[in-house]
Amino acid sequence: MPFSLTWLPKVLQDAGLKVALVDGWETRGSGDIGSVKGVICHHTAGPRGSGNMPSLRTIINGRPDLPGPLAQLGLGRDGTFYVIAAGRCNHAGKGEWNGEKAGNTHFIGIEAENTGGHDDFPWPAVQLDAYQRGVAAIFKHLNLTHACCAAHREYALPAGRKSDPTLDMVAFRSAVQQFLNDGVPPKPPIPLVEPAPAQGKPARKTLRRGDEGDVVKELQKLLRLEDDGKFGPGTEAAVRQFQRDHNMVPDGIVGPKTWTTLDEVQTR
Repeated sequence: MPFSLTWLPKVLQDAGLKVALVDGWETRGSGDIGSVKGVICHHTAGPRGSGNMPSLRTIINGRPDLPGPLAQLGLGRDGTFYVIAAGRCNHAGKGEWNGEKAGNTHFIGIEAENTGGHDDFPWPAVQLDAYQRGVAAIFKHLNLTHACCAAHREYALPAGRKSDPTLDMVAFRSAVQQFLNDGVPPKPPIPLVEPAPAQGKPARKTLRRGDEGDVVKELQKLLRLEDDGKFGPGTEAAVRQFQRDHNMVPDGIVGPKTWTTLDEVQTR
């Protein structure tokens, strides 16, 4: 049975943010979460690794000393929110914020991919912007204020127990407040067609599940699939795998970036 936070993907998508669903997210959690009173912001603190969200598996499965899931959301370096769990997660530990001490029960946890070291500072602007927009979108949905957002280091007790995230949280909350005041304007969507197609070639449209036609056939040929011209679940799965293999957001949508990478692979 799905847990309570099944509204997360739509709220983030409506804010124009990139969202990738992790298989099984609707029923993942150590039981259901209670009434949500805020968000606790984290960074992963693992080795830099490769790819957009190398800590994803750890957040899903946990560590030897702490079972997963470790957060409801993961935030990749390119600003993609990975929806990991709709239930309660083991992310908070002992602490207090705004008088609430049951962090795992009443706070959504967001683990942003960052080592916490000098090699990851300053944070990528696209990631920080998505972090602030995402928190604001969640708060707008729940009718909460910017003051309901805490860094793990601010929540954790005894003081000094945690150091994440390496962000100026006063400035962070101020940005969240501004987004709430402005109505969390959505980010520009993925272009409907390639803005700069290869010379001599027509611009290809952005494709997603449900599309049909010759452009879908072209995609299927590039992916070495049966070219029936129908963008069904098999084609979507192949697109997601291609995107994972090339360190892209596995959203299953073939936009300009995916088209370019497909062309580059084809010419190697």
